[in-house]
Amino acid sequence: MTRTDWSEVQLHVVTGKGGTGKSTVAASLALALAAEGRQVLLCEVEGRQGIARMFDVDPLPYAERRIATGLADPGSGTTGSRPGTVHALHIDPEAALLEYLALYYKLGRAGRALDRFGVIEFATTIAPGVRDVLLTGKVYEAVQRNSRNKGAVQYDAVVLDAPPTGRITQFLNVSDELAGLAKVGPIRAQSDTMMTLFRSPRTAVHLVTVLEEMPVQETADGIAQLREAGLPVGAVVVNQVRPRDLATGDLADALAGRLDRAQLRGDLESAGVEVTAPLLDGLVAEARDHAERRALEDAQRRLVADFDVPVVELPRLAGGVDLGGLYDLAATLDEQGLR
Repeated sequence: MTRTDWSEVQLHVVTGKGGTGKSTVAASLALALAAEGRQVLLCEVEGRQGIARMFDVDPLPYAERRIATGLADPGSGTTGSRPGTVHALHIDPEAALLEYLALYYKLGRAGRALDRFGVIEFATTIAPGVRDVLLTGKVYEAVQRNSRNKGAVQYDAVVLDAPPTGRITQFLNVSDELAGLAKVGPIRAQSDTMMTLFRSPRTAVHLVTVLEEMPVQETADGIAQLREAGLPVGAVVVNQVRPRDLATGDLADALAGRLDRAQLRGDLESAGVEVTAPLLDGLVAEARDHAERRALEDAQRRLVADFDVPVVELPRLAGGVDLGGLYDLAATLDEQGLR
């Protein structure tokens, strides 16, 4: 089993198959980490402005912006202890390249002129390895503040809402991706320096899944690829877990078609419900469907348990995910030690 102490981690990378809720988990993790005065930066790199929608704020510019107060820590026991803040950053590859040209090649106005001619978009499109270095490089600088970041916020943790599981190893393994593009020079040196952080105990790559066959298999493949590349696997976050509405014995009876219809009728009538044969048949069928889903989920849960990594489970939110829901999920992450 890998570590369950995340106190040394400064960069939390959150990935997952599309539809598993990785952005929701990343946002919730940022709120959980921003406790006891800690300052957290939540980054996104996929251009969807998902952070702005989740936190109900205006679209984010290419600049760090404070968007929320972190999760209060009821167990701190420290009088006057206050939660920290969550800042957000929408990382745009074109803007990152302009910043890179200004920093390393002193191309200020010239860089903007190149942008007007479409050169920036061309460069970040034909060389995806370079694009990933620019995106991850901005994240790296947020973790590893230096003299070029005078006056910037010093963050205790950075959470990256990263690309999906199928691309995460390629995205983070920027040094190998640049092997055929840049042998020497500033961008090569930058990628090698970033890999030192990405492969260190200061980084953890968390994988989000749901209890379905394809996402669980993709999570298993992602863990294997990350380990092969020497990148540190964090936790598996099982998201959108359904509540257990039926006891274990009742689930078994429902699955086997052994539910006591007479008892079910009596329970409904005692609650003032007028029971008809179609209603009873429908409830029994619903119970069987629920039991079948639970059996499939339990089979996938056993597979997840064999990954030999810490596992955290988050409930399905009946009312959907809003800011209040993010805080609820953050509290669940905190209770299970992912903070």
